[in-house]
Amino acid sequence: MAVKPIGSHAGGYSPFVSSGGAAIAAAPRVYQVLIVDDHPLVRQGLRALLETQPDFRVSGEAEDIRSALQELEHGKPEVLIVDISLKECSGLELIHRIRAKNLTIPILVVSMYDEKLFAERSLAAGAQGYVSKQQAPETVVTALRQVLAGRLYVSAELTSQLLTRAVTGKAAVAGPRVASLSDRELEVYEQIGQGQTTSEIADRLKLSAKTVETHRLHIREKLNLADNSKLIRDATQWVLERRAGGTSNLATAEG
Repeated sequence: MAVKPIGSHAGGYSPFVSSGGAAIAAAPRVYQVLIVDDHPLVRQGLRALLETQPDFRVSGEAEDIRSALQELEHGKPEVLIVDISLKECSGLELIHRIRAKNLTIPILVVSMYDEKLFAERSLAAGAQGYVSKQQAPETVVTALRQVLAGRLYVSAELTSQLLTRAVTGKAAVAGPRVASLSDRELEVYEQIGQGQTTSEIADRLKLSAKTVETHRLHIREKLNLADNSKLIRDATQWVLERRAGGTSNLATAEG
């Protein structure tokens, strides 16, 4: 049966008509997705979720920055899903490195971390969207399609807060205490809360011990913590609170 094109359509579809006049819809465009997350169960859940969609195919997985950059170079993905928490360095650092290479690939951050604290940091680093792992798994699919269409994606609640701040110049709600920390200071603060020593943090983040100590001092000043023991208790409590509220819906997405 002969077919002929009847024009281009948005969304990756290429409809045709047969010689008898009946419309025939070709398959949608399939986008290659790279998943970067240090939890195998979450990667498995994301893969299972995306494999149910006709327009996505998982081209690769990575658990740290090194393997992510290798997959990015050799796997040729068209969109990235990145977690904030990765082995060795944070997802924010990965986003910074990707943008430093002048790569324009869309990036969607999917994380258990507090959206109020990390969504804006992610967008500032160069991501196009942020989804909490506590949201329904289908939200990831919606967000992926939106960032691939060239639009930003954050929750309706955060969108409202950002608009309120843009109009009034004031935050709609008070931000968390640690919001005053820089990305690197927040990374060091988290490592402290996980029980890492200065030398261990320096080794993991590829920094000098002196630089880590400088970050510790700045953190104490910004959070009004009198000494290192108070810093350790404060950081440990913050990590424990985040873990207690950080249940992910994505590890069970395939079920």
